[in-house]
Amino acid sequence: MILPFFQVDAFAERPLTGNPAAVMPLEQWLPDDTLQAIAAENNLSETAFTIPSDRADADYDLRWFTPLAEVDMCGHASLAAGHILLTGEQVRFATRSGILTVRRSADDLLELSLPAAELREVEEPELCAALGLSNRPVWLASECNDSAILLLDSEDEVRALRPDFVRLKSLPRMAIPTAPGDRHDIASRVFVPYLGIDEDPVTGSAHAALVPFWEERLGRSHFTALQASKRGGVLDCRLAGDRVLLGGSCFTTIEGSFQL
Repeated sequence: MILPFFQVDAFAERPLTGNPAAVMPLEQWLPDDTLQAIAAENNLSETAFTIPSDRADADYDLRWFTPLAEVDMCGHASLAAGHILLTGEQVRFATRSGILTVRRSADDLLELSLPAAELREVEEPELCAALGLSNRPVWLASECNDSAILLLDSEDEVRALRPDFVRLKSLPRMAIPTAPGDRHDIASRVFVPYLGIDEDPVTGSAHAALVPFWEERLGRSHFTALQASKRGGVLDCRLAGDRVLLGGSCFTTIEGSFQL
């Protein structure tokens, strides 16, 4: 069996930055264990699989797999799939998180529309300790892969974190330390060991939670965000009602076939 394969750097300012995702357009679903094995073979934070949709409100059905598990939401791999499949004004994906769209914006970025997360303040002392932080409030968004936002004082403090990944792996949380940025409005990092990703380079689903969180604190609905990973990535962020709009660029770095 020969399957099409694309590797795309998403939310990237140039090739070999941003977050690499595999995109594999299929004609029909393969067995779930085969999809999971392919994602493990790719060994990227996410592999996006699509098939043509039977739904009137979608062009494709879209699913995402880390090397360990299928997830409910993934932003960068959705943007990457849009980069590969967009032919008109927009492409619509039916997903576990509802209909997601990718379109080309007026400033020639790709723009991904995600549902804005609802946040609730909780106490997570074990999560704070695993990140090497004193206990503090955590804002949890259960529908965004259990996103857990922790507010720090500065970008330097975000960059300096050295998490205990063994402890984090036992906690079903996408840990998102964030702070006001230096060159950009906000900065963050994202750690998801429980899904097989110690540190994710650039995370769209995390910003479905970060955008409403920071909109309230910045007092405006349009700002830029730096994900301060080693590869790094920049997102243009807007809150529009109950939707988060994330703009960024994509670059195809590998195109070929996957043989089973």
